[in-house]
Order: sequence, then structure tokens, then C-alpha cells
Amino acid sequence: MPLPYFEVDVPIHRTGQPGLNGVHIFTGRADSRSAAVRIAHEVYDAARAAAAAGREIPHGRPDGWGACGYRPGWELDWPAATADRWNNPSWTRTDDGDFEM
Repeated sequence: MPLPYFEVDVPIHRTGQPGLNGVHIFTGRADSRSAAVRIAHEVYDAARAAAAAGREIPHGRPDGWGACGYRPGWELDWPAATADRWNNPSWTRTDDGDFEM
């Protein structure tokens, strides 16, 4: 049986520009919430290192985790990260539960 998908939500803020903040969302398969946060952090670190070295951002791991890009100047607050099983994307839900794209 495949591992369940998790969503990891990590608060972010723009360095040098107070008030600019949001949430960076990672998804992929893991066996626990703590493993999901750990893997998301690994994926982010790999993306940051690749960007710093001028290489392509690694994405599309077999476990579903990956990064589509990296934005310098944004800091992720990993201690405040939350993880839960992924049901449907929290960023697309409206107040009445319908999707909005």
C-alpha cells in the first residue's frame, strides 16, 4: 500500500520588506507528519543549493516531493511548519468548500 500524501504549510516572509508574507505549500508521500516536514525541508534545501550553484531545480522525485522553483529573498519559518494528510488543496478551498482556480 502506498504511503499517504501530506501537505506541509510553511509560513514565509519577504526579507527586507515587512508585511509581505504568506505560506509555501509542499506535498508528497510520507509515513508521518514529522517525516513530511523533514522531507519538505530537504526538498527546499536542495532547491536552494541548486539555485545558488546555477543548476536546474530538482523536482519530480518518485515519492511525489519536489520544487518547481526557488525565490531568493523569502525566508521560510520551518519551526512554524504544519503538516497533515492531504485531502484537497487548502489554497483552492473557498468558504463553502467549493474549488476556486
